Amino acid sequence: MDYVSALVPPVVMAAFFIGLVVTIVKSQGGSNKAKEDAAVDAALARAESARQAGPDA
Repeated sequence: MDYVSALVPPVVMAAFFIGLVVTIVKSQGGSNKAKEDAAVDAALARAESARQAGPDA
């Protein structure tokens, strides 16, 4: 029965990892895609403007 107790943690972690990947894949796109893309674009624009302003601004 030692082999069962040795295999349970990796099997449980694999199941959770598969669930995480499925959740991430399902959450891509859809109705929230435009909102997420806009948030990323805004963050990148802020970072770019801060970089161009320089440290003395």
